[in-house]
Amino acid sequence: MATSSSACSSYWAVLGLAVVLAAIVHRADARAFFVFGDSLVDSGNNNYLATTARADSPPYGIDYPTRQATGRFSNGLNIPDIISEQMGSESPLPFLSPELRGQRLLVGANFASAGIGILNDTGVQFINIIRMYRQLEYFQQYQQRVGALIGAEQAKRLVNQALVLITVGGNDFVNNYYLVPYSARSRQYDLPDYVKYLISEYRELLMKLYNLGARRVLVTGTGPLGCVPAELATRSTNGGCSAELQRAAALYNPQLESMIKDVNRKIGSNVFIAANTHQMHTDFVSNPQAFGFTTSKIACCGQGPYNGIGLCTVLSNLCPNRDVYAFWDPFHPSEKANRIIVQQIMTGSTQYMKPMNLSTIMALDSRS
Repeated sequence: MATSSSACSSYWAVLGLAVVLAAIVHRADARAFFVFGDSLVDSGNNNYLATTARADSPPYGIDYPTRQATGRFSNGLNIPDIISEQMGSESPLPFLSPELRGQRLLVGANFASAGIGILNDTGVQFINIIRMYRQLEYFQQYQQRVGALIGAEQAKRLVNQALVLITVGGNDFVNNYYLVPYSARSRQYDLPDYVKYLISEYRELLMKLYNLGARRVLVTGTGPLGCVPAELATRSTNGGCSAELQRAAALYNPQLESMIKDVNRKIGSNVFIAANTHQMHTDFVSNPQAFGFTTSKIACCGQGPYNGIGLCTVLSNLCPNRDVYAFWDPFHPSEKANRIIVQQIMTGSTQYMKPMNLSTIMALDSRS
């Protein structure tokens, strides 16, 4: 009887292990998703850091499924969450999350950190944030951890077949060049030369990503920087967008697109996909009613003119219906606006996505 019971236990143990291994192999076959960048795509890494650039307290997360602040700079889901939803996958966890282990590693990882820029001196006022060079170091660490789980060859394949999103650049203007009058960078460069410098530094970051195995990378531009509630509150004249920040975005975004095209030509493959998030934002900023918004100037959460001053906190003004506001806080779009942006990433024409949209990429890659 004891022998029979022991054999039965062994059978179920072996079966259980087989099920777990099968699940890991299946998950490894699904497409991983990696996210790099700033607060527009940070899903909570800064929660684990001693920094003021955090979104881990109410009313952030008021419309998130758990109704809790998660570190996302949103009332609900952010852009990586919605892309994951469209891919039929769970959102990748923040790299610093203690839950990122075992099978959850195979979903991918989010390395983004609020406050960072292309340049290492961007966001110095936030002190302890994960700058881009460190995000790429963490990506290497991630690959080593996955290699220990599924083997080096499988890990390489997982990374090569993954989707990557990188959203960075806006802070290099609002939290560096234009942070204070006569900033160090504005004394060093006039604006056109600063933009050229940013583009050359960004090019190096993209090549490092490529050398680390990334083969499908969505690269977003900046939005209309001068039109966010924070800039309307501090720089606007007669309610219009800040002309100087709009000029910065107008110089930067076309050069970013041109650089991406040139990098792809040199690689000989469409590794990098340019997402014209400037136009995506401009559509609903210039005509909010067409997208179901009542305003694209006033933030849902904030204080002062346009609710654009300071941080979004429990003491801030808070709108009752987030779906009619294009901006959640002084800098960040609402979940509804994020959904509009992702819809263009998924299905937009070449006005928005060059050389192709994400739906086309997924269809092409599923055949190879």
